[in-house]
Amino acid sequence: METEKLRIYDEHRVAQDIASRQTIHEQGYWYETFHCWVISREDEKDMIYLQLRSEDKKDFPGLFDITAAGHLLADETVKDGVREVREELGLKVSFNELISLGTIKDQLAIGGFLDNEHCHCFLYHKKNNHDKTFELQKEEVSGMAKVDFKELAALVAGEKERVEVRGFMSTLEGRRDFKKEISLTDLVPHSSLYWQNIIEQIKLVLRRI
Repeated sequence: METEKLRIYDEHRVAQDIASRQTIHEQGYWYETFHCWVISREDEKDMIYLQLRSEDKKDFPGLFDITAAGHLLADETVKDGVREVREELGLKVSFNELISLGTIKDQLAIGGFLDNEHCHCFLYHKKNNHDKTFELQKEEVSGMAKVDFKELAALVAGEKERVEVRGFMSTLEGRRDFKKEISLTDLVPHSSLYWQNIIEQIKLVLRRI
């Protein structure tokens, strides 16, 4: 995975070169990613899904994150990114079913890990709220949870310290349901600017669907 070839961009999303995934994170080069947030309507509430990253992941194991996301390889287009939804979640979704949320920057620096992303962000409106429609890629995702979108927005804005999520984990014995409270430290530490922009864009879409 570290040898995957990604296209390098500058801060203004002008293509520059091609480099390995490892080099990009060591040098802090800008690159492109695909983000898909899945949302459904339940009891008049908009519920947004968070994936629980596998404990085997090199980066941010065991933290909650974007429903489905991944790097775009050098030879891939944005449309190819929909494979992440199919591979990680098992949802049979076409690119035409996704609602664009625009391209949002996300920057993160932890130790020697430098992450500068141009994130192509999308929303998928799941027509049912049955968790059994998910077939998780266990190497990447160990569980799925949903949270009231308004509650998540309040959490990342610093207006609430904890919110309730409920979902399931994939275990050797099968699916195990859970309900728990999480704080901001239980989420992958995306930049505050990313959270601000993605929450605002999702709000705009929810007003018209």
